[in-house]
Amino acid sequence: MSMRVQFATTTVLIGVLLVPLHATAADSAAPAPAPSAHKASKLWKQPRTSWGDPDLQGTWPISSLMSVPLQRPAQYGTRLHFTDEELAQQRKAVETQNQGYKKEESKHALGLGHWVEETDVPAQTSLIVDPTDGQLPAQSAIGKEMSGKMGSDWNREVFDSVADFGTWNRCITRGLPEGMFPNPYNNGIQILQSPGYVVINLEMIHEARIVPLGDMPQLAGEVQQWMGSSRGHWEGDTLVIETTNFNGKTSMTDVPTRGSPKDPRSSSTQMKIVEHLKRTGPNDLMYTITVNDPVTQTASWTAQLPWKRDETYTIYEYACHEDNEAIRNYIVTSRYRRAHPKAAADGAKAPQTSSAPQGSQPTQTSQTPPASQGAPPSATPRPPTKP
Repeated sequence: MSMRVQFATTTVLIGVLLVPLHATAADSAAPAPAPSAHKASKLWKQPRTSWGDPDLQGTWPISSLMSVPLQRPAQYGTRLHFTDEELAQQRKAVETQNQGYKKEESKHALGLGHWVEETDVPAQTSLIVDPTDGQLPAQSAIGKEMSGKMGSDWNREVFDSVADFGTWNRCITRGLPEGMFPNPYNNGIQILQSPGYVVINLEMIHEARIVPLGDMPQLAGEVQQWMGSSRGHWEGDTLVIETTNFNGKTSMTDVPTRGSPKDPRSSSTQMKIVEHLKRTGPNDLMYTITVNDPVTQTASWTAQLPWKRDETYTIYEYACHEDNEAIRNYIVTSRYRRAHPKAAADGAKAPQTSSAPQGSQPTQTSQTPPASQGAPPSATPRPPTKP
């Protein structure tokens, strides 16, 4: 498939994040010890590769994390966990949604069930664990100015060039940290290892992050890349990855990750990201990511995602490429609507329908707007990187 078509009227971002850590804000500090649900079993021993490194290899899809918003809804304050009553409500909503999509697929209907992956029950109120209120820190004045100039199909209706779109719309990259967060589909993450290297293979946008280990020097500052340049080392059984040398052209967040701002959040060439990966059991791995950008942000922030290994998950080709037809169609449609305002107005009055199974959406616990609030009121398919 050469293009991805966005949901017409609603964004459904389902998922779960399990019991959290209270991670420190310092970008060089290791995450706090995992809570009891993710502590390594006394009967389990960290396996090692044939050359002696901790073995992290496997398929670690994060579909189960889709219902946890990036930012915490205000009603939960600094509380990371649901009450029993709140958790029961979440469980009911998720089960209803999953069953709705299964029913849709059983009828061979082409709707959201063919795009959205099944999820699990959330037990954490946000992906962000630091700051303790679960919110993104304020942007700097420069950061706000840079964000206002970024392209995005979620917050504008006028499109005249490729610069009016985000890098994901253009099938270039989701960038970091966004590329490590859950999305409604293509949530596969695969880890491969060889002596001196770790590869983090991402199903979305078919990106493979090749991480050299040891004392390999970082690239010169003049070398700037979409996903930055990563260097890794072991601290005991924990893999620590430090990534710099970003090109400053990607947004830190994007709407399909539930609880994200509708507007782009700029990054700069000074952004530094530190990740920690530690297995806590035969099928469990705790992943944390700390983002520090002194140019665009007023403070750093940390998100944490407990990964579950699932070797039954199949990673498919992501056949999306730059210069796809959807971008050109958006520009042509946008220009036509402005040149023919009456025809555009008549088209906006046409009745809208949704293919989402009725009554199947989970309780909204995030501030993510529905796609219809950020999408141009056009019948043209949305850019290809959002289903």
